[in-house]
Amino acid sequence: MGKENLIDPTIPLIELHRHLDGNVRLETIIDLGRKHNLALPALDIETLRPYVQVTSPQPGVMAFIAKFEWLVGVMVDYDAIHRIAYENVEDACKDGIDAIELRFSPLFMAEAHGLDPAGVVDAVVDGVNDGQRDFGVKANLIGILSRTYGPDIASRELEALLCQRTHMRALDLAGDEMNFPAELFKEHFRRAREAGWHITVHAGEIAGPESVWEALRGLGAERIGHALRAIEDPALMEYLAENKIGVEACLTSNVQTSCVADYPAHPLKRFLEAGILATINTDDPGISGIDLPYEYNVAAPKAGLTKEKIQQAQANALEVAFLTEEEKQDIKNKKQKTK
Repeated sequence: MGKENLIDPTIPLIELHRHLDGNVRLETIIDLGRKHNLALPALDIETLRPYVQVTSPQPGVMAFIAKFEWLVGVMVDYDAIHRIAYENVEDACKDGIDAIELRFSPLFMAEAHGLDPAGVVDAVVDGVNDGQRDFGVKANLIGILSRTYGPDIASRELEALLCQRTHMRALDLAGDEMNFPAELFKEHFRRAREAGWHITVHAGEIAGPESVWEALRGLGAERIGHALRAIEDPALMEYLAENKIGVEACLTSNVQTSCVADYPAHPLKRFLEAGILATINTDDPGISGIDLPYEYNVAAPKAGLTKEKIQQAQANALEVAFLTEEEKQDIKNKKQKTK
């Protein structure tokens, strides 16, 4: 298992759910730690790894999020954030990705060193643009409002993202789903839709199907991040399929956060069998210690997906990506030329 390449070389490889701030290289953490005299727990990669990467299943999503401590801890200034954003595009290129949507919470990235969230957004935009120029990967940005800060602080985060509204493709809601339901953020997402942004929402990762319904009906979600518990509601499953709502599945992440017991328990196979436009993604590859080819070639077979279903998920990503039809055609044309 895992030796055969299950990625279809004729279909663009697209990732829709990767947290930019969850993909910081161990080498970069050490380098920035040395440069800024930070009290890192270790100064060599293998000793640092267990502080940053998941080496055994965590008791829940919030325990998994605690692994972010040193990823955001080295975001000392805007140059560091520019570097991390740039390296995210380089990493996508190394994974063989043709187009990627990178999401980030400017307040979460700003918090450790008291940076201005608007400055964080500027640095991310510049870093990603430079990465696109140098590596030829199409990279769009999704701004995140972190539920965990509550709706008032989320308004500040939204203002920071709106400063670069033309460089944002969509808005997302992430964080503590149980204690901060989507209904608290309806006004934020109304403003996002007015700005012309697409909408994707983390929902059904921990909370039940009602959380997914609220993301769809209350926030206008066109895609759902994780959506694990949608499997409990047949009417919701039917709605997702009929309305072509994309599902951003993250296999290894969901096992590591204990949101599913193991790979075979993951509902991705059933989503695809139900005709839902489900996709395969890494979530936080810097924390999970994986890349997108691993998710296709190792995690997906473990989750019971056939080669046909894996390649269906690959095709689904192009269909539900927040790309214009012209951009999709350009990516397909470029793929054909490099075959």
